[in-house]
Amino acid sequence: MRTKNLDLLNHPVAQQLLHSKNMARLAYTWVDGTPRVVPLWFQWDGTNILMWTPPTAPKVKALSANPTVAVTIDRNEWPAHILLVRGTAHLSTVPTDAPSYVTMTERYLGAEGSRGWVAQYRQMFPETVQIAIQPAWADVIDMQTRLPSAIARVVAGH
Repeated sequence: MRTKNLDLLNHPVAQQLLHSKNMARLAYTWVDGTPRVVPLWFQWDGTNILMWTPPTAPKVKALSANPTVAVTIDRNEWPAHILLVRGTAHLSTVPTDAPSYVTMTERYLGAEGSRGWVAQYRQMFPETVQIAIQPAWADVIDMQTRLPSAIARVVAGH
């Protein structure tokens, strides 16, 4: 996988998106070789993008077979702010009330909403699969100082 400066994960736009309530979109390859993209809640732990899914979710089988993934986190307002990440997904089974999972649900739902969500989810799935995405490549687009490459080339006169 081509590498790009992972220091971009510390860029202010990247940090704003990594700590936002926006959905992350996880792209992966299904077992038949076709692409898939799913929106998921996420938590940034300072090193990995963490996501969770039920142990019976089809993506567990696909990610176990091919852990190469891409993630995008963006916002709808203009100017567009976009974080693009490529990396490797590492799967592990954790209790549904694992602290990082609870922290994530609190960010999206607030403390009270999180308690209800986690209690209900724990009844369905006592354990959940944590998807820890280890970034190997990152880019930031803010449409002001960091443009998509095709636009940047035209602006630069190439």
